[in-house]
Amino acid sequence: MGFWDVTLQLLEGFAVSLQIFAVTLAVSLPLGLLICFGSISKFAPLKYLTRSIVWIIRGTPLMLQLMIIYYVPGILFGTPFESALLATFIAFGVNYAAYFSEIYRGGIESIPKGQYEAGYLLGMTKVQTFTKVIVPQVYKRILPPMGNEFITLVKDTSLARILAVGELLFIAYEFNAKGIIWPLFYSGIFYLVMCGLLTILFSYLEKRNRRWS
Repeated sequence: MGFWDVTLQLLEGFAVSLQIFAVTLAVSLPLGLLICFGSISKFAPLKYLTRSIVWIIRGTPLMLQLMIIYYVPGILFGTPFESALLATFIAFGVNYAAYFSEIYRGGIESIPKGQYEAGYLLGMTKVQTFTKVIVPQVYKRILPPMGNEFITLVKDTSLARILAVGELLFIAYEFNAKGIIWPLFYSGIFYLVMCGLLTILFSYLEKRNRRWS
């Protein structure tokens, strides 16, 4: 099989990887913020329930979570997931929401209480203080760890292959099964390019923040 034929098939797999990446971020970024608010809530039952869920999700492998979401409904209720891709979206979305929630929480709790008091003294409401005073500072502090999670997510999309989702590495393994091994190594270039672009993007955002801080 020729180089361009392999490239085109790998690009099809990479498109699926990018779809997993995009959907995961669309789900996990807002969901992570909701989980964060639960974990810092003054309502103790909600706080400890939320933190327990986050602990379970962060303490178990994403691969295991993929298998649980895809197979357990069929085992327990006799209605297995018909879409491996949908199960992947759910598992990735929930998993990364837990990680993002901890990044959000760390950023929010790192802001001194005096910042809140300063906002109140200026006549701001709690919402105004949070959005205009706290959020800009949190954004600057969470940017580096968020960048790390984005890059990790690019590589984690390869885990979807265990559910036979036709992402990049799954396609590369199919070539390997046919005795053609070089596409497996070639697929690494796609990950490197994507991670490189994200590194450039977050480096730019961090420099921009420093310039305006």
